[in-house]
Amino acid sequence: MLRTISFAARRSWPIILLAALAAAQTAEQKTARYLDSVRKQPSLLLAFLHDMPKGGDLHNHLDGAIYAEDLLDFAASDNYCVDRTTSRLIAPPCDACDRYTAKPGIRCAYADHILYDEIINAWSMRNWEPGDGSAHDHFFATFDKFGLASHGHVAEAVATVIDRAAREHVQYIEFMHTADGGASAKLGMSLGWDPDFAKMRDKLLAGGLKEVADATSKTLAEDDARAHTELKCGTPEAEPGCSVTVRYLYQVLRGLPHEAVFAQILLGFELASSDLRFVGLNLVMPEDWYVPIHDFNEHMAMIDYLHGVYPKVHITLHAGELAMGLVKPEDLSLHIRASVERGHAERIGHGVSVMLEKDPIGLIKAMAARNVLVEINLTSNDMILGVSGDDHPLPVYMKYGVPVAISTDDEGVARSDMTHEYLRAVQGYKLSYTTLKSMTRQSIEHSFLPGESLWATTKPEFRAVTACAADSPAAENPSGSCAKFLAVSRRAKEQWKLEKELSDFEKRF
Repeated sequence: MLRTISFAARRSWPIILLAALAAAQTAEQKTARYLDSVRKQPSLLLAFLHDMPKGGDLHNHLDGAIYAEDLLDFAASDNYCVDRTTSRLIAPPCDACDRYTAKPGIRCAYADHILYDEIINAWSMRNWEPGDGSAHDHFFATFDKFGLASHGHVAEAVATVIDRAAREHVQYIEFMHTADGGASAKLGMSLGWDPDFAKMRDKLLAGGLKEVADATSKTLAEDDARAHTELKCGTPEAEPGCSVTVRYLYQVLRGLPHEAVFAQILLGFELASSDLRFVGLNLVMPEDWYVPIHDFNEHMAMIDYLHGVYPKVHITLHAGELAMGLVKPEDLSLHIRASVERGHAERIGHGVSVMLEKDPIGLIKAMAARNVLVEINLTSNDMILGVSGDDHPLPVYMKYGVPVAISTDDEGVARSDMTHEYLRAVQGYKLSYTTLKSMTRQSIEHSFLPGESLWATTKPEFRAVTACAADSPAAENPSGSCAKFLAVSRRAKEQWKLEKELSDFEKRF
């Protein structure tokens, strides 16, 4: 009898051991195992990634984030016309809706499915296929076609984009936005160029740039207020987008003449110094166009000078949104390094051509040492540059410890969203849950929100500051020391919110 019991007990040991191991697993480990179990089931993987908290979107062009269908509605509300041949918006008066008129009212598209489809395709990458011309050129041409519609509907655009973001569990966005509507560029053109940066700055400030900054802040405050009204924030019917924290990067159009570019860069520094909604600046427009290539070193010199005047202003720069054959080889060899070393970039947008830079491994190691984050935009890198999979440097950045974060770039034009960016990352690079979680944390860690970080260190693992080290985000309220710390740091407060969301998410598995 004793021998029988002993044998039965021995048979049950593996079951007991497995049960004990399962009970000992952390919520994070259980979540990681679930992700591994659905890797080859795209529908379940997509559902998992949709619900996963994603932290911040650090590389998001407001104009490019709007879907073409919304832009068409904006244009219709303004009674714009559309060039039937090019799908470019035109100011009224418009032709009739007859099938062969040259510039019908954009409203005509609602009753003409052929016109409607042509507009949506022309204003986005929908239905673009290899052989339809250059994807790069089609992508960037969309902005000139729908530009009139986006300019007058900032509030509606912000409301639309942040509500979508909230529904897929993005909690923070830094919108790139040329919020002055080009006023600073016009001022720079009217005053003329002075190669002495100090004198050029003085001339702009004396000539009206301060007034442009004040007007820009006032307009943006009104747009933000209207966006919250659109979303019914503060009411029982509030939409999910009300929960998203929004900040802005002043967006400089680097393809303009140097007097206009300098004026815009200066405005970006001024706004980020005086308006809490602006947390930094960025230079945009295709990196391979003539002016951005020809004036690149001058642009870096402008930023270097103004960084010396405004040393506390944050800078993120598009650099390395290039591929072999798009420009001369020598133009592939310096943009990322110069953006970090001379442009003082704390983050790099894209960074795709890093392996074509001079001493690429040395550069990547230097970026890791400086803690420069790379904003990874997988969909647009594939569409615009034809770079994806093993050709993309994401695994190399990760190998050498460069912080990275997934972002959307121009989700409306690309017909994507943050969930599908995560899907590309997981399917393309077999990323683990802990790696995704690290990227998500890095997105808030490298945001330009003010205040100290929740994390005392992020390498080799995330470890909280002393004030919050004994606290669990799953708890209802933080301790007194942690609450005091969070109260004075906007960044740490956003990070704590993310930790709470991650904790709640992991409990499901």
